[in-house]
Amino acid sequence: MPLTTPLSIVLGFLLPSFFIHIRPFTPWLFGLMTFSGALKLRAKELGATVRSPVPILLFFACTHVLMPVIAMFASSLVFIDQDVVTGFVLLFSAPTAVSGFIWISIFKGDMALCLTLILLDTLLAPIVVPGSISILMGTKVAMDGSVIAISLIFMIVVPTILGVSINEASKGKIPARICFVFDPIAKFCLMSVIAANAAVIAPTVKFNDPLIWKIAALVVVLTFLGFFLIKLFTMFGKCSFPKDIAMIIPSGLRNNSAVVTIAVTFFPEAAVLPSLTCILFQQSIAAIMGRFFTRKNRTSAEAEKLPAHAAKLPAHAAKLPAD
Repeated sequence: MPLTTPLSIVLGFLLPSFFIHIRPFTPWLFGLMTFSGALKLRAKELGATVRSPVPILLFFACTHVLMPVIAMFASSLVFIDQDVVTGFVLLFSAPTAVSGFIWISIFKGDMALCLTLILLDTLLAPIVVPGSISILMGTKVAMDGSVIAISLIFMIVVPTILGVSINEASKGKIPARICFVFDPIAKFCLMSVIAANAAVIAPTVKFNDPLIWKIAALVVVLTFLGFFLIKLFTMFGKCSFPKDIAMIIPSGLRNNSAVVTIAVTFFPEAAVLPSLTCILFQQSIAAIMGRFFTRKNRTSAEAEKLPAHAAKLPAHAAKLPAD
């Protein structure tokens, strides 16, 4: 995925006339991605996630309180244009991306927790996003909550119900037989969605404009910062693997399709640039951060096992012949 993600972006830029035709099908692609992950879920896992709200509260505190404020102050220091600053606040107030679900599947995170975060974050988007813009920038944004709700139902709720129901009804037998087919399909869907998003912005991005590079640099810095901040929150809340990775990836990813739509509809062109450039980098950053944190978790787990192995050494040593 660290290679295929940037490859998808390059393909979207090189062949925009082809991949632009995939855009109308992105809800179906997202639905397939969600269904593939939901096949591995059990109903009791979702219930257990809701009964333990600490990870959810920490996620929202970092993603929708701390990061929008940091984005506003950081962009205000770098840019004079308030429209660009508004674009940064809008980007880092947006709900998490549905594609985070496939990343959690790849990195073996807590899929039930990830799904819960995506559901709640998207449902609350009509309140959270306009509220953040209004409080931080003094601008009121009108959002069509019904459109977001319908999209959520189609892309997440229905596929999840189908996947969990099939798993429960067959007691895991059907997922065991078909997941090996749906898993690569889900990854292909993710690549197609990334390429389609890149194709949309290909005519807009002018790489000889210094403003684009300044915006892109700050977007990358803030995106990396978002991943590390939520990691600190998971440590504070004593959320260990696989819960921590299920919080880290969704917190670092943003629903850029929704952000671009809102920015184009309600704000000047400059406010669209942060979300446009974010499309170019965030999936690759998610791949890097996911590998980094899962490797750290693996190393920590191996370190914890070392004393147990070390304790056995004397017993083995006693059996060695005395030379």
